[in-house]
Amino acid sequence: MFRRRPLLRAAAVGGGAYMAGKAHARNQAERQAYEDDQNARIDQLEQQQAYQQQGYQQQDYQQPQYQQPPPQQPPPQQPPPPAAAPAQSSPMIDQLNQLADLHQRGVLTDDEFAAAKAKLFGT
Repeated sequence: MFRRRPLLRAAAVGGGAYMAGKAHARNQAERQAYEDDQNARIDQLEQQQAYQQQGYQQQDYQQPQYQQPPPQQPPPQQPPPPAAAPAQSSPMIDQLNQLADLHQRGVLTDDEFAAAKAKLFGT
């Protein structure tokens, strides 16, 4: 009878340690996934900024010319949920704003702007 208590205590301690270890590993995996996602977003933003800076420098120092927007990724299999807030930005809106800016500065003619906008909307 006296032997059962130490075994029960060892099982309880071991089980608790096992659960704590699993929780720690799960939290660490979630943290790593979050950091990887943040790093991917930062890399994407840095690439966009470098592309925009390169595009603006080329326009400032060379003859104005039409620059094609970066290639779009294929659409996802499932339709995306509707945007919750209008303040969020999408790549299509960013490209449209960039085209409008080029048109206002006189880099694009009316016909070029209309053609680029039609291409962006897929019509």
